[in-house]
Amino acid sequence: MNGAESLVHTLLGAGVDVCFANPGTSEMHFVAALDRVPGMRCVLGLQENVVTGMADGYWRMARKPAATLLHCGPGLANGLANLHNARRARSGIVNCVGDQATYHRPHDAPLTADTEGWARGVSVWVRTSQRAAEVGRDAAVAVQAAMTSPGQVATLILPSDTCWDEGGEVAAPLPVPAAPQADPLAIRNAARVLRERKDVLILLGGLALTQEAQALAWSVAQATGNAVMAEGSNGRMERGRGRLALERVPYPADQAIEALKPYGAIVLVNSRPPVGFFAYPGKPSRHHRLDAETCLLTRYEADPIQALRALAEEVGAKPVAFRDPGPRPDPARGAPTPEGLARTMAALMPEDAVVADESVSFGRGFFKETYAAPPHDWLQITGGAIGCGIPLATGAAIGAKGRRVVNLQADGSGMYTLQGLWTQAREKLPVTTVVLSNRKYAILLGEYRGVGANPGRTAMDMLDLGNPDLNWVKLAEGMGVEAAKTSTLEGCGDLMKQSFAKDGPFLIELEI
Repeated sequence: MNGAESLVHTLLGAGVDVCFANPGTSEMHFVAALDRVPGMRCVLGLQENVVTGMADGYWRMARKPAATLLHCGPGLANGLANLHNARRARSGIVNCVGDQATYHRPHDAPLTADTEGWARGVSVWVRTSQRAAEVGRDAAVAVQAAMTSPGQVATLILPSDTCWDEGGEVAAPLPVPAAPQADPLAIRNAARVLRERKDVLILLGGLALTQEAQALAWSVAQATGNAVMAEGSNGRMERGRGRLALERVPYPADQAIEALKPYGAIVLVNSRPPVGFFAYPGKPSRHHRLDAETCLLTRYEADPIQALRALAEEVGAKPVAFRDPGPRPDPARGAPTPEGLARTMAALMPEDAVVADESVSFGRGFFKETYAAPPHDWLQITGGAIGCGIPLATGAAIGAKGRRVVNLQADGSGMYTLQGLWTQAREKLPVTTVVLSNRKYAILLGEYRGVGANPGRTAMDMLDLGNPDLNWVKLAEGMGVEAAKTSTLEGCGDLMKQSFAKDGPFLIELEI
């Protein structure tokens, strides 16, 4: 057995049975091992940032890691942006990165790079195997690291001779540490704050955004006369009818400061104190009141269910039904607006859908209009590195095993990773992509105002995607995805219904 075969056997034994790949010369023995070792689903991406984004989306839905296969340091570097998003989403991923053979590295061949250095910025765990006999052992540790709560990026670097040399040894799966339990003192302190005050915000993030955690937080808030909100950017949130009508901390600084102004204390449940995405002249970095007390109940890696149950018992909270969000809305008509598109989605999306949201500025108001939608999961861009939406939706469709995925996709950021459409077509994935085609980097128009800049013609031209116009229908069809264009909400609704009846992918270019 060579090192590559021991790697595949070890990954499969640990439950890693999907590999998102863009391989090169250094990874050929891994690819060859897939023919000899059955059981690994290998999904090809045409660029590494598609590969890493797919692995992020897969974890968010499957709650187990996939492997990525990346070609040397530059291949890893191409995937860093979506690994940054994955790290912020706390997604578990096992990166397998090929490298120069151990004896070839000192010759400084063209692809020789500081692969470990690039990996450290996005990885909790990094290791370079030195011999074929170490590969299986190192892979088992990588999977253990990736699965450690709440999910982590682990990067295993494999010099090519460690893969082709004989002497590979399959390693048994390693035990995954249990999620930490909340400190009893933290529970009592949070209970004290909630009992003594009526201006407390319970801020949920990460693992605390499941339906069960929402119900516990809601019961605590109702018992103590306080409020619940979610962090601004979240890896996965369970939403729709039967879940809490949960609003997020707004993105714009002024709106966030206003939304948090009523709260003199914040109880943090797998979350952190709200801060601005960027600094703006004359505005605070922290968006909550300076005199607000922050009370940590659980860190990101902790078990929020255990903590919230204990907190509910401490304050004497009983289960309380969520408020009825009202009837399911009818599809909207007329010219596209954020509210109208959100209502149309809520009216038409199938039950148990998954929404991969990279709508950026256009989608900031979508939540209020989708509370009465059928139960669904909502995935957001978590690290601010645009270009995640199409890959995220692609990986989520594989991780969610047949559930319909709706990708709300800004046109500018969609161009970063549009190659993911090809993978959707190749894998026949049930993804409906709605491209919000305004032909500009709209978010940066607001950022100009936020930082106090005074753009002129040259600056404004840098934000214009209309010279020449992007033709998303032709781009999608060139990738093998059926597509159509519309400029009305009723047209968008009709195309959505058609797409939901299909087995494979479909793209709607909505001119806004």
